[in-house]
Amino acid sequence: MNYELVCGLETHVELATKTKIFCSCTTQFGGEPNTHCCPICIGLPGTLPKLNRAVVEYAVMAGLATNCEISAVSKMDRKNYVYPDLPKAYQISQYDMPLCKNGYVELSDGRKIRLTRIHIEEDAGKLVHQHGDTFIDYNRGGVPLIEIVSEPDIRSIDEAVEYMQKLQMIMRYIGVSDCKMQEGSLRCDVNVSVRPKGSDKLGTRTEIKNMNSFSHMTKALKYETERQIDILESGEKVVQETRRYNETTGCTEGMRGKEDADDYRYFREPDLVTISVPEETVNKIKAKMPEPYQQRLDRFINEYGLPEKDAQMLVERRRIADYFEAAAKGTKKPRTAANCITGQIFARLGSDDEKNDFDVKVTPENLNALIKLFDSGKIRMNLLKATLEKMLDTGRPAADFISEKDLAGIDAEALEKVCEKAVAANQGAVADYKNGKEKALKALLGAVMKETRGRANPQEAEKMLISLIK
Repeated sequence: MNYELVCGLETHVELATKTKIFCSCTTQFGGEPNTHCCPICIGLPGTLPKLNRAVVEYAVMAGLATNCEISAVSKMDRKNYVYPDLPKAYQISQYDMPLCKNGYVELSDGRKIRLTRIHIEEDAGKLVHQHGDTFIDYNRGGVPLIEIVSEPDIRSIDEAVEYMQKLQMIMRYIGVSDCKMQEGSLRCDVNVSVRPKGSDKLGTRTEIKNMNSFSHMTKALKYETERQIDILESGEKVVQETRRYNETTGCTEGMRGKEDADDYRYFREPDLVTISVPEETVNKIKAKMPEPYQQRLDRFINEYGLPEKDAQMLVERRRIADYFEAAAKGTKKPRTAANCITGQIFARLGSDDEKNDFDVKVTPENLNALIKLFDSGKIRMNLLKATLEKMLDTGRPAADFISEKDLAGIDAEALEKVCEKAVAANQGAVADYKNGKEKALKALLGAVMKETRGRANPQEAEKMLISLIK
């Protein structure tokens, strides 16, 4: 029998606010254990939470970016469970009145993965297991989260990965989170079931907790899908449960029976008031949001004449897209600015984190000035590239590295002497060119451009070389 995967994801995104959701403690990653805490974070009796307004604003932005309806009225609830990382023995979350609902994320093939809801909640602390002991770090406790809950619309592992990558890109692009999976800023619980292909009945699902890398998610989904198919083929029933992925064995392992909503005994949080987000507020937030990703991508392709692949690399990270537009402003060929960024600048930014931070010494204004020198014909491409390398090293403007002599170009008489020298010094290339090897001329031209530090006009130099050889 052929089976198909049925998958839905519950994705947790840490919001990039400066302070926590219910107190003024920092949300900065790292720090000595239990130093980013206060009586509210650790749930001391008598403390009262106060909702961070920026958390609501960021959640509304996330909802708008994923085509959700924004609830005019929502509320916070208590989700009760006992675990060491939760000092209050309850988590403040949202249950029946989430802030955002009924959205979708569109995949590359046009399929829409429906979103049931996006709600806000507080993160729990972190358990650290060392040498048989367990320690608790509450620095992460109270960091604001949004939970994005999809419908079980995903039908393959590739779709699950693309969906997560799309969410990561969207949240980074609008600036609500850095989505660094290695720091826990983006992680998901994966709900998995299988059913006979063609059936419309949902199978019994299991939940794989805390997936924090695309690689692990891929391996866990593959293993769990095959495990459930083996169980059904053996005539047995899949048990609804919560599982974890073991990186060492490459298997998923049972943790506990799967909880339902009733197990958490949700009730309204009595210490927080109702959340009101009127249409006027939604419109103000919408007006502050960046140009939608797809719209900006189309504009980069159509307005700037960029290849789709280059446009995607620039638009994927808003900071880079903004840098490109400033660097390309008023230039004859915006593609030159794009090539400088995706070529020389990206070569110095090895990791995704470095590209996300995009901390480069060259300002977009200085790059713009360099490109305009190229546009005017005062410098050639090889001098542009050499100058950009020096600018990237030092942060200084192009004027510090390009002399008046560089800008003056080279006259016909001087060019002829350089070409004669190149021909005399490269008789092998001359012979190859005479024997029909057109590429040999490039070696001669390279010698001319090197001698003139890029000041020679390559078209004129090429004509002169040909006339000298013949």
